[in-house]
Amino acid sequence: MRKLLRLLLGLCLAVTLVVLLGAAGIAVLRWRGLILGPDQRDPQEWEVFGVDVSTYQGKVDWPVLARQGVDFAFIKATEGSSLRDVRFAENWAGAQAAGVRPGAYHFFSYDSPGETQAENFIATVPVTEGALPPVVDLEFYGDYLEEPADAEHTRAILDPLLAALEERYGVKPILYCTYRSYQLYLDCEAYRDYPLWISSPEVAPLLHDWDFWQYSHTARMEGYDGHQDRIDLNVFRGSRADFQTFGLLNAGS
Repeated sequence: MRKLLRLLLGLCLAVTLVVLLGAAGIAVLRWRGLILGPDQRDPQEWEVFGVDVSTYQGKVDWPVLARQGVDFAFIKATEGSSLRDVRFAENWAGAQAAGVRPGAYHFFSYDSPGETQAENFIATVPVTEGALPPVVDLEFYGDYLEEPADAEHTRAILDPLLAALEERYGVKPILYCTYRSYQLYLDCEAYRDYPLWISSPEVAPLLHDWDFWQYSHTARMEGYDGHQDRIDLNVFRGSRADFQTFGLLNAGS
């Protein structure tokens, strides 16, 4: 009986220690800003905060967003080889006027050539001094949610798209991905030099060399009136000075 009691006591102590260590670890991660709540806007642990928007947010009041600490915005421009976001031009101009640094993103299609997808984006997004590099949003939709395209097929579309955007805008595009799309398509030497914007709700992507972290898909802010009342939140991995030179042609000269 005494041996059993000692065993149970030791087990309880071990469990308590694990719980305390786990709680301490979570507290440290929260203190460092590596765990963020889904409604945590403009987190103080990060110097540069932003959103991403599309037509789903409706008409955006950019000065209102700017007053809530928004420093940058990724704005949907195009999808595939023909779709263009009807509010892109309005959002692009509005963000700049409000002092919010804009970046345009393209929703990648597995169903059309990279060359024509690049043509769609280039026809929509002007070369703009001070803008963030163009973004290719590589995630899943439709049947690809259950059966993703294979890597060879995807890269055959992605590579000419990236090459055309880099030639036009003079900088390497940013790659937006989920953990799944990163592992399937981007976890190789060919994409190591591309800036990375990764979706990782609430917990920072500790195992990736990322530049932007999309930490929430479910926040609410003031300043838009679309039927989608949620907005995505992001932070930049670096100081404000780093951000001011990020993606600029002459930043390293």
